[in-house]
Amino acid sequence: MRLKIEHQTVYSFETPVSYGLQQLRKTPKAARFQNVLNWQIDVTGGIKEVSYLDHHHNIVELVSFEPGTQTLSVTSRGEVELSDDSGVVGPHRGPAPLWLYLRETPRTMARAGVRALTRDIGAGADLAGLHELSAGIRERIAYELGASESSWSAEDAIAAERGVCQDHTHVFIACARRLGVPARYVSGYLMLDDQTAQDAMHAWAEAHVDGLGWVGFDISNGQSPDMRYVRVATGLDYTEAAPVSGRYAGGSAESLSVCIDVAQQ
Repeated sequence: MRLKIEHQTVYSFETPVSYGLQQLRKTPKAARFQNVLNWQIDVTGGIKEVSYLDHHHNIVELVSFEPGTQTLSVTSRGEVELSDDSGVVGPHRGPAPLWLYLRETPRTMARAGVRALTRDIGAGADLAGLHELSAGIRERIAYELGASESSWSAEDAIAAERGVCQDHTHVFIACARRLGVPARYVSGYLMLDDQTAQDAMHAWAEAHVDGLGWVGFDISNGQSPDMRYVRVATGLDYTEAAPVSGRYAGGSAESLSVCIDVAQQ
């Protein structure tokens, strides 16, 4: 399957930005089941400073704000060819060691809520147990657009019993690590069945299973990733896989506009 993707992010300010740097993680990863045929990122109101691979094998572009700009626009577009991998990404490859993905982060702390949820679901650390964990999280934490804050942790989502794909993913990661299974966050694109226009990227988890390597779990949709999924960035949590992150000085009344289009060619 071949997918055509266009993703535009626009930051607008009422007063000029004096200085700022943004990290972009918007280029899909190359893999045996994911062939990036072409991809480009255009920036208006900013300057591409450098591009590099981080320790998660994410392609990161560092962009600075042009002095005095009030609008920064980033548009990425391209085509990706995908084949079915049944959700199995494969063996772990460095430079980050596998044990790193057992480390807790502020968003994936295993406190009382995570411990209780893991115990109640009773899932194991094998493939079947992780599918059971995914289903149990989806059953207990309702998917509800706009129900959570972007800063929520796994504990916040468990307490509220609702959230979005980012929250489901953080809860799964926290529970998997609690079981001793390395787990990571994935940011990417999903081709929907009923529409091409979207206003956000998708998120799912990957857990490292003995004998298989990394395996994907889309908790919100209750399935493993297939040919409709495009992997872009991975990390210990959303913070390390966010499509855009950074800081700026000056600039008031920030507004953000995101427009994504994913369609089959």
